[in-house]
Formats: sequence, structure tokens, C-alpha cells
Amino acid sequence: MCGIFCYLNYLTPKTKKYILETLLNGLKRLEYRGYDSAGLAVDLCSGDVKQTVIVRERGKVAALEDLVRLNKELNMNEMCTNHCGIAHTRWATHGEPAPRNSHPHRSDANNTFVVIHNGIVTNYMDIKKFLMSKGYSDFESETDTEVVAKLALYIYNEQPSITFQKLVETLIEMVDGAFAFLFKSSKFPDEVIATRRGSPLLVAIKSRMEMMTEYFPILYSSDINAQSRKVAQSGDMPSGVALNGHVPPPSAVPSTTASVEAGEFKLGGMEPVEYFFASDASAVIEHTNKVIYLEDGDIAHVDNAGGLRIVRTKKKHANEKEFRYITELQLSLEQIMKGEYGTYMEKEIFEQPESVVNTMRGRINFETGQVKLGGLVEYLDDIKRSRRLIMIACGTSYHSALATRQILEELSQLPVMVELASDFLDRNTPIFRDDVCFFISQSGETADSLMALRYCKKRGALCVGVTNTVGSSISRETSCGIHINAGPEIGVASTKAYTSQIISLIMFALLISADRISMHERRKEIIRELKTLPGKIQKVLDLRESLQELAMKYYKEKSILVMGRGYNYATCLEGALKIKEITYMHSEGIMSGELKHGPLALVEPTMPIIMVAVKDSVYVKCQNALEQVTSRGGWPIVICDEDDTVLESIVEKNRKSKQEGAPITVKVPKTVDCLAGILTVIPFQLLSLYIAVANERNVDCPRNLAKSVTVE
Repeated sequence: MCGIFCYLNYLTPKTKKYILETLLNGLKRLEYRGYDSAGLAVDLCSGDVKQTVIVRERGKVAALEDLVRLNKELNMNEMCTNHCGIAHTRWATHGEPAPRNSHPHRSDANNTFVVIHNGIVTNYMDIKKFLMSKGYSDFESETDTEVVAKLALYIYNEQPSITFQKLVETLIEMVDGAFAFLFKSSKFPDEVIATRRGSPLLVAIKSRMEMMTEYFPILYSSDINAQSRKVAQSGDMPSGVALNGHVPPPSAVPSTTASVEAGEFKLGGMEPVEYFFASDASAVIEHTNKVIYLEDGDIAHVDNAGGLRIVRTKKKHANEKEFRYITELQLSLEQIMKGEYGTYMEKEIFEQPESVVNTMRGRINFETGQVKLGGLVEYLDDIKRSRRLIMIACGTSYHSALATRQILEELSQLPVMVELASDFLDRNTPIFRDDVCFFISQSGETADSLMALRYCKKRGALCVGVTNTVGSSISRETSCGIHINAGPEIGVASTKAYTSQIISLIMFALLISADRISMHERRKEIIRELKTLPGKIQKVLDLRESLQELAMKYYKEKSILVMGRGYNYATCLEGALKIKEITYMHSEGIMSGELKHGPLALVEPTMPIIMVAVKDSVYVKCQNALEQVTSRGGWPIVICDEDDTVLESIVEKNRKSKQEGAPITVKVPKTVDCLAGILTVIPFQLLSLYIAVANERNVDCPRNLAKSVTVE
């Protein structure tokens, strides 16, 4: 989704060229999220009053970079001792991709208030109507974000003595929806305020001083909610939007930085420091590995003395933490670079022998058969006493839940429901206190999954997170969870995260069944195969040349059908999704048991078909489905076990001239049934990659898609 990046230097003199390069490089680190335009705002540092310059452009960051280079207002050699610059990549929701709709958005022609935003303001039309009634009618864009910038100016004009922090506190009480905002203003030079509700945001710190603590304290503002409601009653805005009347006075908290025990940790106070705000850690790792993940309702304010404080506008709850962790990122710059590979997706596909090892490392003892998931230890007894498991996810993560449902049911002896988060929220789904709800998300920020999580928490269910991102919203808001530890995944189309999610859920199934004697041999078989899995994945990756050849036969096709059943039904759905995502070719995953209920009508000699059939409990049924397809003139490619000759002979009988020279089977190493989906999905990952490359598609940033879907 939209990418946010901000760089603030205090008492650290930097040239304008350095500042602009830092902002542009920060945006480039966020390109994988998907976007259609980009922009930034910086100040001219000469003169008594700093003047803000905004540069915006449709298309890639490279286009913005060219525009910045040509901008005559910007003096690249100008030195700025204190400066705040903000930058943004936009994924269009309100208004077409165009410079006028790109961020940053401004309050007026003087750029008095400038804002960047990830999310959606759901009541923006109500606010816009109100602002227009007050004379703020000069709207330049079609976006929901511009009303926020103008709203900031309205509040300031009504109360010129208001502090920047109080202004933002007042503003966010008037805004409905999900957001991460960054504000800068010529009225508050060298300051920045960041706040979030439902969209990810972090602040990273680079200081010469050693940080002697793992915690950063938070402060609590005055009760703005009650006072804002009082203000709303005196105004003529829609219910819940407070604009007129007296704005609460500034809180009595110090304006310098918050500190932990005297002498241990202090930022600001005339000390050189640099801050980076971003929607993703990958944008800041080249500068520092010290970050604070903001939580919903946090307001992070860097003042003009270079001091950072985090303020909560709501009353403190009994169990609420009075601090935020200062997290040390376990991430290196090399991990987010493409290296020798042409695309991130290719790199991540070929990292899977290593990523699955990292997922299992320290968790499975292959000698004793013991499985340990540290994030679940305290809640394991509660999970065992539950009456059902509910797996809730979107997209690829949903497919990982489908891929493991059968083994979870078998080993846990509990009913397992698999739900699409978006559909789950469209119903009044009954959730009970003895339910255990798993929320699976690579990013940990998926909007639908997060809303489903909050729905289940309110109803007393135990919520478990399965995510690849430490510090994400799902990892913080769930009671316990599993970090899949697949490493950073930059490509929009998920690959290694999918296989690591499957392994994480299988490890959970092994853990919950550890004391079941009847499952002993089954568990031993799975653990034995998990040990050999990295080598078998490498064998599948070694098929790349034949898959490239197959891609050249398929890359001009308009549609591909993918069929399978049992454990590999999820493979069919995921394989079809990969083809759709990055090749823009229609592809449909079909349960082969449903062939006679409609899909068989699609089978004809010109229809490309891929069937998945390994030697498991539904092998004979898959063989029957293959016979049905070939008897109607279909010419399927079959993904099967490496020792399978039966299926190959069936397809050979139906070989067509169109298929001459192309492989008729893709043979993968044999493994236990519940792990077969990991091996059978990799050919689809490679096939979709090579088809996309043949069609000159943007593999890492497919059109209209984003890596982390943080809005509905």
C-alpha cells in the first residue's frame, strides 16, 4: 500500500542534496509495496522563514527523481543544520494517478500545513462540506487526504496559539477511518508529528549517544475526548466531528524529550540526532537498526529542539503498557537487495531451501522428535482445551491455511474452519470464548485480518498471530503467535512466506499432538520428511530449465486451468493466483472432484491445463480426473512424483502437435502428503515468473496490486 518516509536531522548539518537523496532512497526501498505516483516536501533553509517546496509526479520514483533534479527552487549545495523532509509513494484510492492527487497534500498555496497519509478517511466528504461552508473551497485534488491538510489549517486559524501536538490531537478526533499521518508545517518549523490508527508506522533513531534502555516511555495527554465532544456540541459539524469552540490547552507534560531514569537515556536537549519515520523497516535499515513501532492512538512528536516524545490521547487502561519497546532490527541491507538475481521474486523463490530451514531452526529437534514454539508455550493448554480452531487470512495466507487444514484436523482432533477475512467480516460470525483464532499474514498489517482480529478479541476468543514481521500490528495485538522467520519478502507475489507459513502451521500441529500416542508414528514420519525438505526443494528448483521451456509454450495463452484435490487443492489455488498476479493471464484453480459439476465444459484441445497429482490418499481419484480430461481432448501438464510412470503414460496417449517438445510431466521428489504442497507449488512460482518475464511484465510490482493491503 502507500509508502511513508520522513527524514529529520537536528544539529547534524546536511546538504540539500543529501536530504533529497535520503528521501528518494527511502522511497525506493518502499517501491515493492506497489504504487502509482510519488512525491516529497522539503524546506528552503535560507532566510528567516523556511519555505516548503513540494515536488510530485505520476509513475515511478525515478520519474520523481528526474523532476527533483530539474527543480530550480532547490539548491543542492544549501546546508541545513536542522531540517524535516517527508516523502510518499501513493497507491490510488480516491482520484486517478496524477500529480494533483499525489502526496504530500497541502493546506493552501503557501504550503502552511503539509501531510502524507496511508489509509482512507471515511468521513472526508462530511469534513469537506464543512470546510467549504467555512470558506475553504480551493481544493486541488480528488483525494480524501487533502481535507486533512485543510482541516489542520482551519484548526490553526481558529486557535493561533495552539501547539502542534494539540492541533493534531484535535484533528484525529475528527477523522474516521484507518490512517497513518505525517504532518509538517511552516508554523512549526523543523518539527514533525506522526500518528496512526490501523496503518503501520515506525520511528527510527540515529544518535551518537548510546541507548541504555530497551524502553521508551509514553505520556498521556489531557482528556481530549471529553473536551472534543463538548466542542462538537457547540458546532455545526456532523456528529463526532469537533471543530468549533475552545481547543483544550496544551498538556502540562514537558516539551523536551521523554526520558528513562536520569542519565540512562535522553534524546534531544541540544544533542545531535536524526530521525526516520517509515511505514516499513526496510526503508530505514541502511541508516539505523533502532526502531520504535507506534501503536494505534500514538502521537509521535519531534519538536524544534530535536526531542522525541510519544503521547497517548486516550485515558490509560489498567493493563496498558506505559512504554514502547526500542526494537533492534534483525535485518541487514544485503537481505533486501536483489544481489545476482534479476528480480526480488526470483531471489525469494530460490531462497526457499534456506528460508524453510530458518523457519524450523531451534524449533524442531530431529533426533528426539520434540517441537517447541516459544511464542505459544504459555497458551498451549488453553489451545488444547479449545473446541475449534478458526484460521482467518487473505490471499496467499488463506491458501496456506487451506493447505494445512487437513493435517491440523488429523493431529489436533479438533474441527478446523478456514475463513477469508473479508467474508468473515461480512457476516455476524459466531465466536466463542473457547475458540482459538489464528490470524495469518505475511506483513502482519492486512486490514481485513486486523479487523477480524479485533472482532474476535471482543468476543473473548484466544487470538494467535502467524506473521513474518516482528513488531507488526498482528504480532502486537494477538495474545501469542508464531514468527515464520522467512526473512524479508520484497516481491509483491508471496513465495517463500507461503512455504514458511505452511511449515509453521504444521509445526503447530506436531506440537499440539505431542502427547497423543496414537499419532506417534504419523508425527515421526512428518518430522523425518521435514529434515529432508530443504534438499527436495532444491531438486525442484533445479527443474528451472524445463519450466522455462514450458513457459515459452504458455506465455501467449489467455487462460490456464489448474486442477487438483486433497492437500494439493490449495496448491491449485495458490498456483493460479501466482499466474494471475504477475502474468495478468486468467487462471483458475479447480477442485478436480468438482469437474463434472461444471468445469469439465471448459476442457478442449486448445485449453491449457495443469493437473497436480501425487501419490497420496486421493491419488486414484486424481488419476480418474486425468482420464476425464484426456478423454475430452485435453492436453494437461501433470505435476507428479518423480517415480510416477502411470500418469505420464495417460498423458502421452493424448500428446498433441501443439505440445511437441514441451514436457508433459513435471516430476517432484516424493514426500509425506502434508508436505507435498510445498514441493508442488514451486513449479507454479517458477512458471509464473518465466511467463511474466517472457511478456515483459513488472514481476516485483504487478499492476494494481500492493504488498501489504492496509485498507479495505
